[in-house]
Amino acid sequence: MAHGKTIVAMIAIYKAVKSGYQATIMAPTAILATQHLESFQEILGKVGIRCELLISSITKKKKEELLQKLQDGSIDVLIGTHAILEENVVFKNLGLVVTDEQHRFGVRQRATITNKGTHPDVLVMTATPIPRTLGLILYGDLDISIIDELPPNRKPIETYAVRKQMEDRVNHFIEEQFKKRKTSLCCVPSY
Repeated sequence: MAHGKTIVAMIAIYKAVKSGYQATIMAPTAILATQHLESFQEILGKVGIRCELLISSITKKKKEELLQKLQDGSIDVLIGTHAILEENVVFKNLGLVVTDEQHRFGVRQRATITNKGTHPDVLVMTATPIPRTLGLILYGDLDISIIDELPPNRKPIETYAVRKQMEDRVNHFIEEQFKKRKTSLCCVPSY
């Protein structure tokens, strides 16, 4: 289920696609990009929005097919990693660029993806804003929205400081957590 930043991006992407544009979301890792794809397909797929994944590990044949569909407009939303920045990634009508964990990408990388469209709208998201972003918010041309509430039924995060003498107890706790989750980890799809 999507919450927080992801649902905000999803709503913006929905609006862009329903207005006749393509959208892209760039994430810093293949794991995060894949998680986004699953969330977006689950929700946006129900309303006919076609989402695809572009990461470096896809086959050459799959990539060629994907790039053709992107260029002819058969793909509404391209979700991926730095692979989106490659020169051969061409959109038919890019209207929205979303950068997740924007602090993990450089200024040139964000400019490269934005230049793949004709003045697309840009949404940058992060849980850890960098000083440059804060400067743009204060003195430049960057609006900010803050999500400061947890989703319903979300367990609060508990943080503990432990001493060296508790190392065995901590290791035992970690092992038990792995054992509890082992069944769900064995069923994670590989992409």
